[in-house]
Amino acid sequence: MKIKTVDNTRQLKCYIKAEPTLLGSRIPSQYSTYQQQHNTKKKRRRETSEMAASCVITSPEEEHTPKLDLVTPLVFNPSMLNLQATIPNQFIWPDDEKPCLEAPELDVPLIDLQNFLAHSHSTLDASRLISEACYKHGFFLVVNHGISEQLISDAHEYMSRFFDMPLSEKQRIQRKEGESCGYASSFTGRFSTKLPWKETLSFQFCDDKSRPKNVQDYFCDALGHEFEPFGKVYQEYCEAMSSLSLKIMELLGINLGVSGDYFKSFFEENDSIMRLNYYPPCQKPDLTFGTGPHCDPTSLTILHQDHVHGLQVFVDNQWRSISPNPKAFVVNIGDTFMALSNNRYKSCLHRAVVNSKSERKSLAFFLCPKKDRVVKPPRELLDGNTPRRYPDFTWSMLLEFTQKHYRADMNTLQAFTDWLSNKPIQ
Repeated sequence: MKIKTVDNTRQLKCYIKAEPTLLGSRIPSQYSTYQQQHNTKKKRRRETSEMAASCVITSPEEEHTPKLDLVTPLVFNPSMLNLQATIPNQFIWPDDEKPCLEAPELDVPLIDLQNFLAHSHSTLDASRLISEACYKHGFFLVVNHGISEQLISDAHEYMSRFFDMPLSEKQRIQRKEGESCGYASSFTGRFSTKLPWKETLSFQFCDDKSRPKNVQDYFCDALGHEFEPFGKVYQEYCEAMSSLSLKIMELLGINLGVSGDYFKSFFEENDSIMRLNYYPPCQKPDLTFGTGPHCDPTSLTILHQDHVHGLQVFVDNQWRSISPNPKAFVVNIGDTFMALSNNRYKSCLHRAVVNSKSERKSLAFFLCPKKDRVVKPPRELLDGNTPRRYPDFTWSMLLEFTQKHYRADMNTLQAFTDWLSNKPIQ
């Protein structure tokens, strides 16, 4: 079985042994089953200098799969790493992939949702602008979205409080191997090269009437009842994002020529992901990324940026920036909705750069369908000229692929399709 990768050169990966401040564990067998089909090079280790660096020669396919070495992973602690003159090798990207910190501005359509939210029929301009953006690159901004400014401010405030906590406190909610929720200090426990210069906190939101306070319960169960105020804010924020997502889905359905209720009903019982992103200042921002180039494997992303620039989108063979706008949400199409639209709407390559002076934070809500719901385009999007582009799948299958077998990039959906066709029957 062959998975396509962007980089066809062999990489020299270096791991730095650090004093373990988080509990490591062997990667489960379901990781190794898929990876071992691709890893054909023997690992060679040698210890060097006082830092006891251990270097491993790997095949290009390993770039997309979790590592299996037993070297203690580097712990991403910005307060310590920023005291060094440079950054660890694991964070340094190849020369041909290094960031362009000054990118020209992308002309992103600004969609005013006021008339649509007021149930007005005057939505033609908004519908047309969204359609043009989704056919071209999949990014647009929404204003007059109905989300309270105070709620957005509170969500940013509690995000700052969380990431200001000592590392040991944040690690109480450490993200486990193969899972999508919890605290992550970069991806040091999962990958070993081209690491992102960031910390994240991810948690699940279920639009499930039987679990009305699932976000609030998550914070209390994982961190204690003193974090109930955190849980309440993000419960309300996720509910607002879910509601806004369904409104946007109505517009996307109309634009694609299907019923406005089709995609809305498809996502009504969504199993979505909320993520808090923290990008610390970096002494070498020209060598690394806050988030590397990728397409979101989810359906729809609703992002709120703080005042610091960092988001870049690849359009017309050029990286373009999207400036922060405190009144607007950045919305983009993900791989799952690209499959739902039968490839009509595009999931666009994007990334986040860092800088040496200012920290950057963002709130990202990833709309996902119910995990067991089958993803396939409606009949209206199929005809003799546009056959099916992707096989049926469920969100849980794609989530498993990106968490256990593949590092999300611009080829995730095609690699996932190839994996489905070759995956052994259980």
